[in-house]
Amino acid sequence: MTEKTLSARGGVLHYWIARGGRPDAPCLVFLHGLTADHTLFDRQAAHFAGDCTVLIWDAPAHGKSRPYAPFSYAHAAELLWELLCAERIARCVLVGQSMGGFVAQLFLRQHPHAAQGFVGIDTCPFGMRYYSSSDLWWVEQAGRMCRMLPENVLRASIARACTHTPHAYRSMCGTLAQYGREELCALIDVGYRQFARELCDIHLPCPVLLLVGEHDITGKVRQYNEAWHAQEGYPLHRIARAAHNANVDNSAQCNRLIRAFVQDL
Repeated sequence: MTEKTLSARGGVLHYWIARGGRPDAPCLVFLHGLTADHTLFDRQAAHFAGDCTVLIWDAPAHGKSRPYAPFSYAHAAELLWELLCAERIARCVLVGQSMGGFVAQLFLRQHPHAAQGFVGIDTCPFGMRYYSSSDLWWVEQAGRMCRMLPENVLRASIARACTHTPHAYRSMCGTLAQYGREELCALIDVGYRQFARELCDIHLPCPVLLLVGEHDITGKVRQYNEAWHAQEGYPLHRIARAAHNANVDNSAQCNRLIRAFVQDL
């Protein structure tokens, strides 16, 4: 994949793109979760880049796209639109893992015409009806709670909570190593706070596929996905032997389900 940059308000955005297959091949845009980076989708890039256009970024304030401020999901969604325009990509399938799903949903609200489909991997729905006031209060405490932990415990706890397999755990530990302790805590703080503050009701204007790791213990992600499935009727698949980073824990099952979804669009 070719690494590129986009200079925008707030900093420089780094992204990677591969244009495989025919000129009319589908475009898959992969959006990683909070404290991760583009390497979260290494196995998806290897699987899809041969016959699809694949675009993966380091989200604002993550990976190589740092420093970057201010951070908000709405701003990230607009940056994504700028990036797609720069690459002359008119329509795409958005694949958002955790935080990446928040960016994707706000993008779909702002630019519904650009979406062929949305795949949510261990993400949560935008919609006020899914969350109690208690849920949102705890979300806003995430940064404060992280600052109570020693650095080595903090990193290990995040990696352990996100993963089920040794490979995924090592990969997440490697990703977290690029952040200093205070930077990591600040990123978690703003990421969770902005979710609570930007939460709104969104109608998704395209086909949707929900994937969730059967061992995902991150907050109430599994419960929210069950409610999302029940409320909207979106197909929901539980990923075996996988936690919150399901696409890393069990890339084979995730890749198979994403490919089938894209082929049916």
